[in-house]
Parts: sequence; structure tokens; C-alpha cells
Amino acid sequence: MLIHKIDQEISLRMLNIDDAEEFFNLTINSKPYLKEWLGWLDYVECIEDTAQNITARLKAFAENGGYPRSFAIIYKDHIAGTIGFNDINKTNKIGTIGYWLGENFQGKGIMSKAFKSLIDYGFKDLALNKIEVSVAVGNKKSRALPERFGFVVEGEIRQAEWLYDHYVDHVIYGLLSNEWKKLCN
Repeated sequence: MLIHKIDQEISLRMLNIDDAEEFFNLTINSKPYLKEWLGWLDYVECIEDTAQNITARLKAFAENGGYPRSFAIIYKDHIAGTIGFNDINKTNKIGTIGYWLGENFQGKGIMSKAFKSLIDYGFKDLALNKIEVSVAVGNKKSRALPERFGFVVEGEIRQAEWLYDHYVDHVIYGLLSNEWKKLCN
């Protein structure tokens, strides 16, 4: 799944080094919006930082046996955000999804379609048994995704993440492969 067309406007594809400038600009332009829930934004200061991130993603692709772990979300030929598996536990066949969408791309159903597509990819192509999502308790938009797609709340982790000047608790969601198959039938 190097490029996966979801519909006429949306697709998922691997980021490549040529995307560094566009991806950097998306990140910087959305920084005030994203900073409420993403704790790494202060580490992105120049295009080279984004290029290093893309290089790490490409390395993970090779380490994952030629299966990409993360994707650019493409909307009308522009990078709108990113989605992927931040972690894959091969022994237990568990993948943990992470995602974000640029501020100007919100409210168009883009992330819902990308999220569903990544779940299918995780269960079908990567043969995962379980997919997890960890989301800050107060992040209602991000929590809506796993809830919409049948994920079950498995617990809450107190002070799971440091966001600049405070800790936030996380809700852990999980979905099993057999549950997804039932939901899709």
C-alpha cells in the first residue's frame, strides 16, 4: 500500500523526502491549532527537522518488511495531515494509531475516511489482532474517531503526556480484528 486511493479527493501515500517543504509548511501553519494536543511541535523549527522525520518514516518502512507504517493524507493533491501506526508490537500483533490533520482541512470528513482505511490496512495487510488509540481525555475531536468506528474504551492512563506546561490524562481505545469483521459485515 504505497498509494491507496480512498475516493476522488482523498488518498493515502508514503511521504518522501520531496514532501519535506510542503509537510513542514502544513505543520507550521497549523501549529497554533495543533499545539493544544500535540507535544512535539516545538521540535519542528526548520524544513530539515521535517526531512529527518520523513527519513525516519522511510527507515521504518524498510524495517517493517516493506509495509509502510505511516502515510501522508492527500486531499485534492495536497498534504492535509498524516496517519499511521506509531508503534507495532509484532509479537502480540498490536498496532497503535496516531493521526493529525491541518487546521484548514478540518470538517470535510477526510480523517474519518483515512482512519477507516488505516484500520482495514492494519487488520488485512499487516495481520494485526488489535489496534489501539491513545487520546488525551479532553481531545473530543480525536476521541470521536475511535468511538465512531467501534473501538472500546479499555482504560485511562493518568498524566500520560506532558504538553508544554501540564500533564494530560489519556483514554486508551482498542478494537480487535474479529470485532472489526463483525462491524464490516
